[in-house]
Amino acid sequence: MHLHDVWFVLIAVLWTGYFFLEGFDFGIGVLTKLLARDRTERRVLINTIGPVWDGNEVWLLTAAGATFAAFPDWYATLFSGFYLPLLVILICLIVRGVAFEYRHKRSEENWQRNWERAIFWCSLIPAFLWGAVFANMVRGVPIGADKNFAGNLLDLINPYALLGGLVTLTLFTFHGAVFAALKTVGDIRTRARRLAGRLGLVTAALAAAFLVWTQLDSGGTGSLVALVIAVLALVGALVMNGRGREGWAFGLSGVTIAAAVAMLFLSLFPDVMPSSLDAEWSLTAENAASSPYTLKIMTWVAGVMTPVVLAYQAWTYWVFRQRIGTQHIPVDAH
Repeated sequence: MHLHDVWFVLIAVLWTGYFFLEGFDFGIGVLTKLLARDRTERRVLINTIGPVWDGNEVWLLTAAGATFAAFPDWYATLFSGFYLPLLVILICLIVRGVAFEYRHKRSEENWQRNWERAIFWCSLIPAFLWGAVFANMVRGVPIGADKNFAGNLLDLINPYALLGGLVTLTLFTFHGAVFAALKTVGDIRTRARRLAGRLGLVTAALAAAFLVWTQLDSGGTGSLVALVIAVLALVGALVMNGRGREGWAFGLSGVTIAAAVAMLFLSLFPDVMPSSLDAEWSLTAENAASSPYTLKIMTWVAGVMTPVVLAYQAWTYWVFRQRIGTQHIPVDAH
């Protein structure tokens, strides 16, 4: 296997880690409106991800940075062609981070309500847009012979991309509901488990349609295996959620996300961005890669730093593993 193929796999792993981790905290952000009944319950939900949400975003920075270094042509075409949706995602992530930090700085109800709205919308919008972006990347976009994006925003708005956006939105919200059930106690835990059951059914219908569409359009044997794993894991997550086994349900919902991302990348390979104008103009893992020397240096750095990052994040989740409920929120916490 060539180094550019190795880095294609590593970037797929980085995006998988990002969607697994950021997926549930996007879901928690959406649930601040769908699940929480008052300010105290919203505070409980926010506190479940308070110690980890910023660490989860490290995976996005690493995935984007690795793409820039390992596949500069892929990075350039992706970030120029998808400039507007990626800019909206970036703005949402900035506003969302500010909202987490500023919500509790003042006690006025309007102040906190406005920041809570920001958390909701700045979680919902990226959750939808990431699915649309990756769907378009797999489907193919207008790329010219010079490796540059040759289309416009309307080329990114199509039924397949919209369905992909709905899949990630519902899947992340389901993932977040299972996480909320895993991390809370009392009535909010029961309602989170009940809501996760309903969300899971909607997610299953949308995901089945999207993944089958992907398989029929550009899939192969590997992507078919990933599709089957995703479906079985989602069904297992629903079953475990119904039985009150939140840990198993959360793990299986994570497997669903990982398998779905794997299917997209397997459908994509050896391309990294197919051209809808001419297959010969598609960006591939080979023609979009950096020099072998650059990839070699990156491999050594990744081999040293990746275990450190994984160990640190695992330690963080272990330290903040306790469940919380409304009884843990002081009366004056707002």
